Amino acid sequence: MTKRRLFIAINLPGEVKRKLAEWREKTEIQLHPNNGEINWVRRENLHITLVFIGYATDDETYGIAKTIKEAAKKHEPFFINLERIIIGPPDRTPRMFWVEGEKSQELADLQMDLENVLSIGGNYKKEARAFRPHITLARFKYDVAKRIKEMGDIEEKINYQIPVDSIELMQSELRRTGPIYTILELVELGT
Repeated sequence: MTKRRLFIAINLPGEVKRKLAEWREKTEIQLHPNNGEINWVRRENLHITLVFIGYATDDETYGIAKTIKEAAKKHEPFFINLERIIIGPPDRTPRMFWVEGEKSQELADLQMDLENVLSIGGNYKKEARAFRPHITLARFKYDVAKRIKEMGDIEEKINYQIPVDSIELMQSELRRTGPIYTILELVELGT
């Protein structure tokens, strides 16, 4: 029986993806040739993960999509403000670049409702960690972390606003060249 690897996400507008790609290009120049030391997330794959579900059969996927639609009806569209690009984790040798957003009660409520309805249906076990919305830009190796420390602060304040009027049930196919994401169901909020 074939299973799909699923998650629920907010996909980013093209303009925000373009701006983040410009930041990437600038950062790559500052860090010198990459030589595979930095594993950048492809532009088309940039998103905010709300819930990572895991593997599900076709029947389970159908039920999950139906559950997501019911949960989305309770939430009106809103905006997320993205505030800065950071390097972390802050308490250890940095290994990632990511975008951090302003706290949003609407986003927290949506994420919590999705976790609750999915856990009731038996398709999901709630995360033990608190939800922190972010967009992963890259993961990198220790040698890159050393070069970053030598360069000083390359974190950047940004001010991008993202409209959230839909969420997507996504499939992730893991490949050697990086994951391939497919939208299985686009679900509008408030309808």
